[in-house]
Amino acid sequence: MGYYVTVEQGVKVFVEDVNPKGNKTILFIHGWPLSHKQFEYQFNVLPAMGYRCIGMDWRGFGNSDKPFSGYSFDRLADDVKAVVAALQLKDFTLAGHSTGGAISIRYMARHHGYGVSKLVLIDAVSSSSVPADVTNNFIAGTLNDRPKMLQGVTDLFFFQYITGPFSDWFFQMGLQAAGWATAAIMVTLRDESVRGDLGKITVPTLLVHGIHDQIVPFPQAQEANKLIKNSLLVPFQYSGHGSFWEERDKFNQLLVQFTS
Repeated sequence: MGYYVTVEQGVKVFVEDVNPKGNKTILFIHGWPLSHKQFEYQFNVLPAMGYRCIGMDWRGFGNSDKPFSGYSFDRLADDVKAVVAALQLKDFTLAGHSTGGAISIRYMARHHGYGVSKLVLIDAVSSSSVPADVTNNFIAGTLNDRPKMLQGVTDLFFFQYITGPFSDWFFQMGLQAAGWATAAIMVTLRDESVRGDLGKITVPTLLVHGIHDQIVPFPQAQEANKLIKNSLLVPFQYSGHGSFWEERDKFNQLLVQFTS
């Protein structure tokens, strides 16, 4: 079931709510430059096991409205809070991938983990900002030849082999975003950091990270593991930046085990 939630005046974000009557809830926050659709291989499986799976598209991405501004971590965390409040979510698991992990970390600190009982950080941007040379390249690529930039991201993303059709599907997800939003998130990743928020997380936290990740290197997860109390780091030996797909059976089993 898909619907829109107003997060501020004039801005609505899209929410996919699968199995609303499920007895355990996971709110998934996607990564850059994707949408909730990246979690297809979780939404296919977990609802049959009694889970309510909610995916929201950030402003500027997927099916959400695409305003020109509002791409700071604070504003994006506030958007998550607006969705949590609108859906009256309580005692749920918050699961964020990559930049979605950084947004989830900011949500935990800024909104005192409102409603969250457990946190899952998947190949998350966590313990540092992204180097300026990397972000500036992505920004230049976005503003000059966004399709080529997105193809480069797809090529970097996975450690395991992906088929041509899968690559096309993944690429199309990135094209759904607005160019200005795609660039603005990179500015945020360059100029902001959620490292100072890690010590404010008090709920049990699972860190999942591919050891071959070329986008957010594995040592970031090791550092976050040290800084988050009550956290467990599970390395994924056969994954790059896409552990949720590359080792999806292991990932889904771990999610079920952690949230039980």
